[in-house]
Amino acid sequence: MKNMRLFLLPCVTLFVCVRSAYPPPCDSEIYCSGPILHQVQEAKLFDDDKYFVDMKLKETPDVVISAFKNLSQESPNIPPAKLQEFLSMYFDKPGTEFETWTPPDWHENPKFLDGIADEELRKWAVKIHQLWKSLGRKIRSSVKDHPELYSQIYTPHPVIVPGGRFRELYYWDSYWVINGLLLSEMTDTAFGMIQNFLYLVNRYGFIPNGGRIYYERRSQPPFLTLMADSYYQATKDEAFLRAALPTLETEYQFWKLNRSVTVTVNGTEHLLNRYHVQVGLPRPESYTDDLELAEGLTDEQKEQLWMDLKAGAESGWDFTSRWYTDSDGHNNGTLGSTRTSQILPTDLNALLCLCEKTLASFHRILGDDDSASKYESAAALRLRAIEAVLWDAERGAWFDYNLVTKSKHSEFYPSNLAPVWAQCYSQPEMGEKAVQYLKSSGALQFPNGVPTSLRESGQQWDYPNAWPPLQHMLIEGLSKLPSEDAKELAFDLAQRWIRTNWLAYTKYDAMFEKYDVNGDGKPGGGGEYEVQLGFGWTNGVALQLLDQYGATLTSGSGRVSSFLLLPLVISNALMLQ
Repeated sequence: MKNMRLFLLPCVTLFVCVRSAYPPPCDSEIYCSGPILHQVQEAKLFDDDKYFVDMKLKETPDVVISAFKNLSQESPNIPPAKLQEFLSMYFDKPGTEFETWTPPDWHENPKFLDGIADEELRKWAVKIHQLWKSLGRKIRSSVKDHPELYSQIYTPHPVIVPGGRFRELYYWDSYWVINGLLLSEMTDTAFGMIQNFLYLVNRYGFIPNGGRIYYERRSQPPFLTLMADSYYQATKDEAFLRAALPTLETEYQFWKLNRSVTVTVNGTEHLLNRYHVQVGLPRPESYTDDLELAEGLTDEQKEQLWMDLKAGAESGWDFTSRWYTDSDGHNNGTLGSTRTSQILPTDLNALLCLCEKTLASFHRILGDDDSASKYESAAALRLRAIEAVLWDAERGAWFDYNLVTKSKHSEFYPSNLAPVWAQCYSQPEMGEKAVQYLKSSGALQFPNGVPTSLRESGQQWDYPNAWPPLQHMLIEGLSKLPSEDAKELAFDLAQRWIRTNWLAYTKYDAMFEKYDVNGDGKPGGGGEYEVQLGFGWTNGVALQLLDQYGATLTSGSGRVSSFLLLPLVISNALMLQ
C-alpha cells in the first residue's frame, strides 16, 4: 500500500537535543519538526500554535533554513523580537493559500425549507443555508505548483471548511457538511468534496486528519464510505459509485491493516479497531501544549504520551477523559494520562461495521455478489466481536475496552450507543435495552443536549459540552428503533438541540462548533482553544434535523416527554466527581 512507507522512516532530530525512534508528523523541517518550529512555538509569538504552521513561505525551504541557521549563530536562543523580524521576512500570514470562491450551485430556495412549519425556524434555516457561501474555499493553483512553500495539502476541488481556526478541509466534519449540502441541493459542491477525499486516499493510502501536511501521519473516523452513500442516495449515480469503490476499499484496507488488534475473550479471538498513531513527537499545531504536558517525563514516556495525544486527535475526540488510563489501568487521571491507543472504541468499531455493510451494498448494486458476500462476512465477524468484547448485557449498552486491563470502561459517553446508530447489533432487545440505559444514565437531565460525558475534566470532549455529530448519531439511532418510546425520545432530543442552536444564533448571530448543555444558547468551552464560529458540521446537523422533524419542531420549548423530567438516578455530586 502507498501509505506503508510512512511508518518505516528512520529516526529524525526533533530539535537540538531530542531524538525520537518514530517518524516526524511530516517530512517538512519547518512545519513539522526542527529548530525553526521549536523556537517559534516556544517563544509563543501567537495565541494559537496553529497560526505559525499555517503560514506560507516567501522563499524555498532551503533558503529559509539557511537564514535561520545564520541567525542562530548570532544567538542560539533567538529573542522574540528577532524571531518576529525573521517571520516577517520569510513568511506570509495564513490564508494566502485560498482564493475567494462562492459555490456556483448555491441557490436561494432548496425544497427542504418548505417542510419547516415554524416560521422562526424556517427563517433561521435560510440563514444557515446562506452560511455555505461564507465557508467555501478554493485552493490557489500555486499550492499545486509550489507545494514546498505551503503546509496546505493541495486538493483539486473547492471545499466547505468548518470555520474559525479550521481554515482547511477536515475529514469527519465533512460527513455532516456533505449531508447538509445535499439538503441544500448543492450536489456539485458535495461531489467535489468527495472527490477530494478520494484524491487523498489515492495519494496517501488513507485520509489525513485535515488538509495540512502536519496531519499526514494520522487520520480521523473513516466516514468516506458513508459520504459516498449519502451522495449515491441523493443522485443514484452508479457511474460515481463504480469509479469510487476501489478507492473506498483502499481506505478500508488501511484501517484493517494499520489500526486493528486481536483480542481473546472466552478463548475466542476477535479482530477490532483502535486509533493508533506512531509519531512520538509533539503535534506541530499544538506544539507548546504537548511539550508542557510532557515536562518531567522520561523520553520514552514523552514519546508514548505524544503518540496517544495524536491518537486522540485521530479519534476526533481531542481531548476527553474517555482516553484517560491511570497507573492501575482504570479510566481515571488527567490529560497526561491519555492512552488512546490502549482502548478499543465502541463508535469506531460501530462505524466500521456500518462501512462494511455499506461496501457490501455497493457491490450488490453494481452486480458483484461475490465481493458483496465478503463484506457481509466481514460485518458479521465484526458484529460478533463487538458483542463479545464491547456489549454489556447487564447495563444494556456497549462500552470501550481497555487492552491493558482487559476490561470495559463503564462511564457514560454517547458513543456507548453507537451500535444503535450503525444498526450493528444482533437482537432487537439490545436496542431497547440501550434506550433504558440512556434513560437511567443521568445524561438526559440537561436542557440543551446530551453531554459528551458526565465528567467535568476541563477538556472539550467532556461535560458540559455537547457536540453536533454525537447528538445527530444518537437521535438518528433512536429514530430507527421500532418502539414509539425510542422515537419520542429521538424527537425530544432533536427539539432540545434545535432550540439550543436557534437560541445561540439569535443571541450571537453565529453557529458554534459545540454548546453548553446547561445554558440556553450558551456556546461550549474548555480544551486547547476558544470555541470556534462557523460551523460546518453544526450547520449540517441542524439542517438534517430540520428536514427530518421540520413539521413538528418549534422555536419555543417544544413538547418534552415525561420521562425526561424524572428525578436523577445519580446525584449531581456523584455524577460529576
